[in-house]
Amino acid sequence: MRKNLLVLAMLVSLSAMAQKETLFTLKGSFKNISFSVQKVFLYYQKDGNNKVDSVDVKDGEYHFSGAVSEPILATLRVRYELDAEGKPVKTVSGRDIIRLFLSAEKIKVSSVDSFSNVTIKGSKANDENKKLTALLKPINNKLTDLYAEYTKASKAKDEVAAKSIEDKIDALDLEQKQVYTDYAKKNGNSPIALYVVNQAAGWDIDPEKIGPLFAALPESVRESSSGKNLGDRLDIAKKTAIGKPAMDFTQNDTLGVPVSLASFKGKYVLVDFWASWCGPCRKENPNVVKAFQEYKDKNFQILSVSLDQPGAKSKWMDAIHKDNLTWTHVSDLKYWDNEVAKQYGIRAIPQNFLVDPQGNIVAKNLNGELLSKKLAELTNK
Repeated sequence: MRKNLLVLAMLVSLSAMAQKETLFTLKGSFKNISFSVQKVFLYYQKDGNNKVDSVDVKDGEYHFSGAVSEPILATLRVRYELDAEGKPVKTVSGRDIIRLFLSAEKIKVSSVDSFSNVTIKGSKANDENKKLTALLKPINNKLTDLYAEYTKASKAKDEVAAKSIEDKIDALDLEQKQVYTDYAKKNGNSPIALYVVNQAAGWDIDPEKIGPLFAALPESVRESSSGKNLGDRLDIAKKTAIGKPAMDFTQNDTLGVPVSLASFKGKYVLVDFWASWCGPCRKENPNVVKAFQEYKDKNFQILSVSLDQPGAKSKWMDAIHKDNLTWTHVSDLKYWDNEVAKQYGIRAIPQNFLVDPQGNIVAKNLNGELLSKKLAELTNK
């Protein structure tokens, strides 16, 4: 749940630098829409870079074209006509968004009555996405309702209700992953198969579940740049699985002194990834503080790795003091490019790894009361 709040909708890049690029064309049209659309924007990622294109609408139609090497998930948004003061006559909402796959095909997008009431033709990738969307619809409808309930509970500061809703969302997340997994098993040659496997993998890959799905993809897909990216993530997930030796690293602490994970050998140590700007991390910190205070005299320490941004050392330090995080902290202040975060495959925070005195990972992502319970189990043996 905390990951969904932090990372709500990140587009997954499926571009392949090593493959030959081919052209896509997208022709869109409007019919019976109450407000005139002035401009359409196209957002996508290619070769790891964000791309934005825009075109004016003429006579109810718009056109895009570009080069892709495999299906790429993209978003279309609109800008409505402007009034005399230069402001849109209608506010753009979540309903004014279309998500579709760009592929080397002639894609036709027809909007009737509203921008998002859309029919997409001429694209095998979008035909498959339509099937996938139908499978996910019951779950997504429930998630929409639960997110609204969660917002209401949060505003009311009803922590009991919020926690109950979080648990329901987590359960639906698992159902959603299962839909992706089942689709991938049955449709390994689908043009959106790699996208689906990425969705099934999520931010915390289970290599035993995702490895076979990835291996079943066509070699050309696995050897694409995006396929290699998932392959690299799988390799890291294998290295950070429970029972594996924790990879050593060294980063500077708040005083600029190098600190290594190896220096904690002989103790239970929680390697905790967080940042001062991360709301869910700050919300989780009291649980970590509680566990630290209870077990710091029982051979337990914490090594926090911050993903704070360049030039934000003061914010990092301020959060440490405000949240009473009285243990060792390191960071290179490189945001998501933090070298340790990349080494451990961190794509969402908070995340943590509990390492035993021998230097082996014994647990992962212990949030809430789970950290204290696991430490009680280990230290009372």
